[in-house]
Amino acid sequence: MTRFTPADRLKQLPPYLFKEIDRLKDEVKARGVDIIDLGVGDPDLPTPRFIIQRLQEAALDPSTHRYPSYSGMNDFREAVVRWYQRRFGVTLDPEREVVTLIGSKEGIAHLPLAFNNPGDLNLVTSPAYPVYHIGTLFAGAHSHFLPLLRENHFLPDLSQVSGEVARHAKMLFFNYPNNPTGAVADFGFFIQAAEFCREHNIIAVHDAAYTEMAYDGFKPRSFLEVPGAKEVGIEFHSLSKSYNMTGWRLGFAVGQADVIAGLGKIKSNIDSGAFNAIQYAGIAALDSDQSSIRENCRILQERRDILISGLRKLGYAAVPPKATFYVWLPTPTGFTSAQFTGLLLEQAGIVTTPGNGFGAPGEGYIRLALTVDKSRLEEALDRLARLS
Repeated sequence: MTRFTPADRLKQLPPYLFKEIDRLKDEVKARGVDIIDLGVGDPDLPTPRFIIQRLQEAALDPSTHRYPSYSGMNDFREAVVRWYQRRFGVTLDPEREVVTLIGSKEGIAHLPLAFNNPGDLNLVTSPAYPVYHIGTLFAGAHSHFLPLLRENHFLPDLSQVSGEVARHAKMLFFNYPNNPTGAVADFGFFIQAAEFCREHNIIAVHDAAYTEMAYDGFKPRSFLEVPGAKEVGIEFHSLSKSYNMTGWRLGFAVGQADVIAGLGKIKSNIDSGAFNAIQYAGIAALDSDQSSIRENCRILQERRDILISGLRKLGYAAVPPKATFYVWLPTPTGFTSAQFTGLLLEQAGIVTTPGNGFGAPGEGYIRLALTVDKSRLEEALDRLARLS
C-alpha cells in the first residue's frame, strides 16, 4: 500500500481540540448515554427568520449564483461600515478598511500568511482560541505565549514582554470578550495594547467575535475606538455568534488599510469569496434593529444565572461572565482539566472542554458553553449533584 508523508507543518499541530471532543462524545453516545453537550460554542438558538427569508429571496436571483467579489460585495462592506458607526462610533472606509470573510476563523488563520516570514514571532494570549497559534504555525512562524491569569483578570501583562521579544514580534493576538475565559477588557487595556503595538511596530489583531453577547447592561467596546488604533490594528468580527449563523460562514475584518489589503491578497489567491446570497442576508442582519441580539442575550443571561446559581449551590467556585456564552470553571481540588472533563463525560454524560486544550495556562479549568436550553442545564446540575 502506498503511503504519503504529511508536511512537517501538520506534524507540529496538536489534535484540533473540538474534533477530539467530538470523537470522545460519539464514543460515549454509542453506549446509549444521553449526552448534554456544553462543549463546543455553537449556538442552539435558530437564525432569525428575517435573515433566512432574505437568503431565500437572494438565492432565487440567478445573479447571486456567479463568483462573488474577492473582497466582498460593496453593499455588504457598506453595511459593515454603517454597523460599526452605529455600534461603536468608529468610521471606516468600505473600499480600503473592510474585507469580507468566509467566517472570521478563515481570516484569522490566513492573516499570518500575509505578514509572517518563516522564523518570525507572534505574541499569542493563552489560553485562547486555537486558530491564533495554528495560523502562526502554518506561516512558519512561532508563538510567544502571554498567559491569561485570574490574578490579572485574564488580561495579558504586556509590561512583562521583554524588549528582545517585542523587537522580534510581528503580531499580537488578543480577544475580548474572551474565549474561553469569558473575561472582558476595560478600555484602559485597549489603550495600553495600542500604545504597545505602536511603540514596537506590531500589528494588533483583535478578535471581537463576542461583543454582541453581553449581560446585565454591559456593552463591550471595540479596540478601534481607541484614538489611533486603526493605524496599528485589525479587528475581526463574525455574524456567527451575534445572529446564530455559525453554519453560514460569514464574517469581516476591519482596520488598518495595508493589513486589510494584505489579508485580501492572500484570500484572492486562496478562495473565491462568500456566496452573495449569504452576504445579502448579512446585510439584513447588520441593518436590522438588533432586537434579535437583545432576545439572544436575554435567553443566554437566564441560562447563565441558572448555571452559576446551581454550580455555587454545589460548592463550585463559579463566576458569572459579563459577556460570551462561556463559564470558565475551576476544577475541584485534586482534578486536572482532563480528569474532570473525563469524569463529567463518563459518569454524568456532560460534555465540557478541558481548559488546558486552549493552552497550558488553562490547566485547572474547564469551559462550559450555554448552548442548551434551561431544562437541560437543570438536568446537568442534577447529574452533577449526584456526583458530589
